[in-house]
Amino acid sequence: MEALCAVPSVPCPDESVFFVRRLLAILLPALLLMTACGGSNPAAEPTSQSAGDTSKLDSVKVTDNGNDKAPGVEFAKPLSVTEPTVKVVVEGDGERVKAGQTAELVYVAVDGNDGKTVEDAYTNGPQPIDLTDELKSGNQQIYNAIVGAKIGSQIAFATPGNASASPAASTQLVVFKLLSAKDPAPVLDKPEGETVTPPAGLPTVKEDDKGIPQISVDGVAAPKELISQDLIKGKGAVVKATDTLTVNYVGVNLVGGTKFDSSYDRGKSTSFPLTGVIKGWTQGLEGKTVGSRVLLVIPQDLAYGAAGQGQAKGDLVFVVDILGVK
Repeated sequence: MEALCAVPSVPCPDESVFFVRRLLAILLPALLLMTACGGSNPAAEPTSQSAGDTSKLDSVKVTDNGNDKAPGVEFAKPLSVTEPTVKVVVEGDGERVKAGQTAELVYVAVDGNDGKTVEDAYTNGPQPIDLTDELKSGNQQIYNAIVGAKIGSQIAFATPGNASASPAASTQLVVFKLLSAKDPAPVLDKPEGETVTPPAGLPTVKEDDKGIPQISVDGVAAPKELISQDLIKGKGAVVKATDTLTVNYVGVNLVGGTKFDSSYDRGKSTSFPLTGVIKGWTQGLEGKTVGSRVLLVIPQDLAYGAAGQGQAKGDLVFVVDILGVK
């Protein structure tokens, strides 16, 4: 059974799967310390901000092996810091990263005692990190280190070990490389595109006077396979399996038509990685386009199984408006 977000029908991704959460998990003890102690505000025209006793990182040498292979990382051992310490150890030659952009980066984490690799995230390819006010308020020093840094830079981030742990935890050194940065794609307020007439036999969808989709399942047979039908065909970017989507949606049970979830009821759209939801969403939305309104009729084996989850039971029906992708 998949864990749930606040949105009952949209399961949260496994934290071990997603890049930024893994990175933050490695740095968590230090990030909690930084949050408690506060931090300086970024300059109006920021450059990447160092933190801590950066002389501790003077010995760090990074040998770049391209964007697909982790770099060589050498330093005087053991490396030990008593506070979170951040420093650009190799400055890139690209444009500076701006606040509000989405940066792509990769990283390698090593043990400060012996230099052994703790995690090699290069194997997962470039991953995005949104340089939003939310990141700034929750993880200010990561935000400050990236905003203003040049594309191509290698940034070292050392976090103190926990001497009281059993066994004692050593200093962790994370070196991440900035690969690119781009302005976020605009998010639509509502679906936009060409209206499509669906074939007979599917649930029918009409908008109420507020523009909210209303789903009728009267006389609809149980699906033998996943049905993914455009109701509006958008003209935006094509959705990839690795994308994060921003959507509005309504979900009902095929049997009885009971609504069990709706982003419209909460008054705002929701965002999620397409790899982190039920299979019917992942398979049914990949290849669709931004601006589309999609009708999904999902067999229970691609939803929550025979047991269901909360009020979502058996075969499910969704109307999903794809408003943005990144």
